[in-house]
Amino acid sequence: MTEREYGRPQAAQTSPATPAGDEASTRLQDFLRDTAERDRPGDVFELESPRMLEANVSGRIWSKLGAMVAYKGNLTFQREGMLEGGMMKALKRAATGEMAPLTRIEGHGVCYLADKGKQITVLRLEDDTLNVNGNDLLAFEDSVSYDITMHRRMAGWASGGLFSVRVSGRGLVAILSHGQPLTLPVRPGEPVITDPNATVAWSAGLSPELRMDLSLKTLLGRGGGETFQMVFEGSGFVVVQPYEETPVLVSGN
Repeated sequence: MTEREYGRPQAAQTSPATPAGDEASTRLQDFLRDTAERDRPGDVFELESPRMLEANVSGRIWSKLGAMVAYKGNLTFQREGMLEGGMMKALKRAATGEMAPLTRIEGHGVCYLADKGKQITVLRLEDDTLNVNGNDLLAFEDSVSYDITMHRRMAGWASGGLFSVRVSGRGLVAILSHGQPLTLPVRPGEPVITDPNATVAWSAGLSPELRMDLSLKTLLGRGGGETFQMVFEGSGFVVVQPYEETPVLVSGN
C-alpha cells in the first residue's frame, strides 16, 4: 500500500444557514434531513458521516469490541474466541496470552459502528498488508486475514499494554483516528520516532522498536512527558494522529 492510498475522509455536510436570531436551534425537519441514513449501495462499508460507519453484513465481518451503536436485521455478536483462526493461532495465544478485543458479527443486516466520536477512514486492501494499532482498528471484512502482535517490551510499561493487528489480503478495513491523520514517510537512515499513543498504523515492512526515556527528570514528572517512544527504521510509512489516547487494555480472559 502506498501513501497515496490514504484518501482523506469525506467532509461533513453543512446545514443550511440558520435564520438570524435563531443560531442556537435547528428546525426538527432540518435535523431529521441532515442526520438521515444515506443509502449508498455497493460496498460492505459505507461512511454515514466522518464518524459513523455503516456495515452491510451478509455473512460475517469483524469489528472492535463495543463499537456497535445500532443495527437492523438478523445479526449476532460474539467476542473472538481462543480457538478463532485455527489451532496455530490458539497455541500462540495460549503461550503469549494475546487476545484482541474483536467482535465477530454474523448474519444478514445493517450494523452501525463508531468509537468515541473518532474519525473513520475506510481503506481498500488489494493484496496489501498494514499494521494497525489495536485501539485504532474499527472493522474489517472477513476476506481480510489478521494476526495479533503484543508488543511485550511495552506491555510492562504502558498502561494495559500495546498490541497491533496485522491485516492483509483483499477487502475493506476501517481505521480510527482523533482528527485528520498524518502519514509520514520512513526512509533508510531517516528514522521516524512517534508517541505510541498517537501512532495509528504503519507499513508491513516496519517493525517498531521501543525507546524509553527514564531520565531523572522524567521519573520526577519534570520531563516532556514522552517517556515511551516508537522508533521506525527502514523503508515505509507511519500514520499518526493529533492526539494521545490511553492504550487499550488487553486481556486473555
